[in-house]
Amino acid sequence: MWYIIFGLLTVISLYGLWLLFKKAGKQGWEAIVPFYREYVMAQLVGRPTWWIVWLFIPIVNIFIFYGFYLDLIKSFGKRRFWENAAAVLVPFIVLPMWGRDTTVKYLGQSNTEEFKKKYPYKKTVAREWADAIIFATVAASLIRGFLIEAYMIPTGSMERSLLVGDFLFVSKLNYGPRIPNTPLAFPFAHHTMPVTGGKAYSELIKIPYKRLPGFEKIERNDVVVFNFPMEADAPFNRPVDKRENYIKRAVGVSGDVVEMKGGNLMVNGKPGFGSADVQSAYIVYTDERGLNPDILVDKRFEYMELPDENGRIVAYLLHVTKEEIEEVKGWSTVTEVVPYNNDSAAFPKDAQYNWNFHNFGPLTVPKKGDVVQLNDLTYPIYQRLITVYEGNKLEKQADGIYLNGVKSDTYTIKMDYYWMMGDNRDNSLDSRDFGFVPEDHVVGKALFTWLSWDKDGTFFSKIRWNRIFRGIK
Repeated sequence: MWYIIFGLLTVISLYGLWLLFKKAGKQGWEAIVPFYREYVMAQLVGRPTWWIVWLFIPIVNIFIFYGFYLDLIKSFGKRRFWENAAAVLVPFIVLPMWGRDTTVKYLGQSNTEEFKKKYPYKKTVAREWADAIIFATVAASLIRGFLIEAYMIPTGSMERSLLVGDFLFVSKLNYGPRIPNTPLAFPFAHHTMPVTGGKAYSELIKIPYKRLPGFEKIERNDVVVFNFPMEADAPFNRPVDKRENYIKRAVGVSGDVVEMKGGNLMVNGKPGFGSADVQSAYIVYTDERGLNPDILVDKRFEYMELPDENGRIVAYLLHVTKEEIEEVKGWSTVTEVVPYNNDSAAFPKDAQYNWNFHNFGPLTVPKKGDVVQLNDLTYPIYQRLITVYEGNKLEKQADGIYLNGVKSDTYTIKMDYYWMMGDNRDNSLDSRDFGFVPEDHVVGKALFTWLSWDKDGTFFSKIRWNRIFRGIK
């Protein structure tokens, strides 16, 4: 329905532009031919005609088009703020109105000195500020939505690859920027209004998932920002692009077989992503002296004290790298170190599988076009994918499984999916908990940290200087 309404309003807007072109001495049909229309606009407003080459560059072409367009409006004497705003927001109303108004005439090339001298127009201070604020807001929103966006790491799920307090840039271009699902939103707010709370977006207009072409596909082990899939559920019920942003490593891409054996990641039967920065959890037993908290903070070890039934600290749970735990074993107060067995229930959290964070799989990451079997064994694996992510109705009945009301024993996957995990293996809410991440949830690729703030540092050491403009691997 929205496509029909949008198409109708576009036709009305082009009709108004047709009328204005005729008033300027051009042929009306020139207003409806993409690129040639902008070439003619450049002539009418006194801009260099070669500027139309900028129309072939994504995002930049938006600024160029509206530059031509608003200059054209000025050429018809429409220079007040409300007239410019109306030309952008409701062109289907004002363009036909101006086109049929006999008092509205083409005055000449608005971007020339001769025009400015002949038709002087001085903006008020309020208008100057309004124009500057609106331009900055629009430009920043476009850059943030389609080019690059800044993020801050709030939790330790990617330690030590990414640290709490890292500020990083995420590219929307690498995998291709998404067209917003909910374009009506408050600028710079993700899903919640600042200060007042409440939704920062409206679902009055919803656009189906579309992604512009990117430079590359997601490769195994890329560090990816994506929308948290579980916020499709109550109490949030948020649209895809307004779900919370998470950052993890895509340890499995579409078609990969992922598995955990004794806390070790396996992908396609071989050891998965491994790095000296990957952390695991260990239970560290000590004598009555315990561990010095100042040393733990100084080394930036993430830890938890483990008391006995009397409240006496008898052990510590440390999240550290393999190299760091070897150092801990040599401390004088340490009596024993035991790898932590993370037996938290893992996806799909079904009794048939009984998987946990340290032992699950093998599990194949779905790929677009895959035909999967539907039966009692596969139902818990694909139920959420088929219903929540791909919008179908799936039911188990006494005589079989029904897909959109039709008994079915197979389903064809509509999107690519990914298996996301944190480098802090035992302190990360990731695909082991919520399962597959659909391609329409992918926000962008993490490129580099531009600042890193250490809350436990002092004075100049508050900034981690060695992490500034550091690439993310």
